[in-house]
Amino acid sequence: MLPLKTFSFGGGVQSTAALVLAARGELEYRTFIMANVGDDSEHPGTLRYLAEHAIPFAKAHDIELVVLDRVMKRSGEVRTLFQDLTREGSRSLKIPVRMSNGAPGTRSCTASFKIKVIADELKRRGATADRPATVGIGISLDEIGRANNRRCEPHERIEYPLLERGIRRIDCARIIRGAGLPVPPKSSCWFCPFHRPEAWHEMRRSEPELFEKACQLEALLNRRRDELGKDHVYLTRFARPLREAIPDGVDTLPFDEFDTGCDSGWCMT
Repeated sequence: MLPLKTFSFGGGVQSTAALVLAARGELEYRTFIMANVGDDSEHPGTLRYLAEHAIPFAKAHDIELVVLDRVMKRSGEVRTLFQDLTREGSRSLKIPVRMSNGAPGTRSCTASFKIKVIADELKRRGATADRPATVGIGISLDEIGRANNRRCEPHERIEYPLLERGIRRIDCARIIRGAGLPVPPKSSCWFCPFHRPEAWHEMRRSEPELFEKACQLEALLNRRRDELGKDHVYLTRFARPLREAIPDGVDTLPFDEFDTGCDSGWCMT
C-alpha cells in the first residue's frame, strides 16, 4: 500500500488553486482535508465558498475533499474555537490576542484545531512514523517566510508544492479563474487578531453584524481579564477596543505590511 498523500485545505486562494491543479493532473493529490474550526468560527464567506464551489468542484473531478470537526475524545462532542473562547468559566485565550504593546500573545488555536485534527485523521487512515503521510501546505512563493517544516507530527512529512513550482498568490487567482471558479475570500476565523486593519474596516463596512460580534467577543475576554486582575487584550495591535481602533467610515491604506499573519501555513490558505 502506498503511503498517504494529502493536502491541507484551508479554503482560501492557495489551497483552492492546489485543488484546481490536482484536478488538472498537475499535482499528485487526490485527498484534500480541511480542519474546520467551527461553523461559528470560520469566516462565513469561507464556509459559503466551500459549500457552493470547492466541494462540488472536487466531487466533479473525483477528488476526496474531507471536512473535519474537532471532536473531544472523552465526550465525543464537537468543540469549536468560538465555544472554547466563550464558554462559561473559560479562561481560554487560544487565539493570538494582542497585548498592551501590540504584540500577539501565545496561541494554540492552530495546533489544536488544525494540525492535531488533521494529524489524528491521518493516523486513523494508517499513517505512522515509519510510513508517514505526505501533507501538502498551500504556501505560495510570495509567502515563503511562512514555510516551516518543523510544524508537523512524527507521522507526517510536509511539502510545499506551490512554493516548489514558483507559484505566487496572483498566479493562484489566475489558476482558479481559469477553472471557471470565482476567487475565494481570504480564509480565517472571523475574529482572528491577525486580521490587518483594512480587513477589519471591510468587515465593519460590509458585515456590520459580524464586526459587532467581534467587538462583543473582545469585551467578553476583557471582562474575564478584569476578574482575574489581568491587563486587557485586543483584537488589533492598536491597544484599544475594536470599535475605537476601527472607527466607522474611516479607511486605512490598502496595503499594511506590519502584520505577516499566521506563519504556519495551516491557516489562511
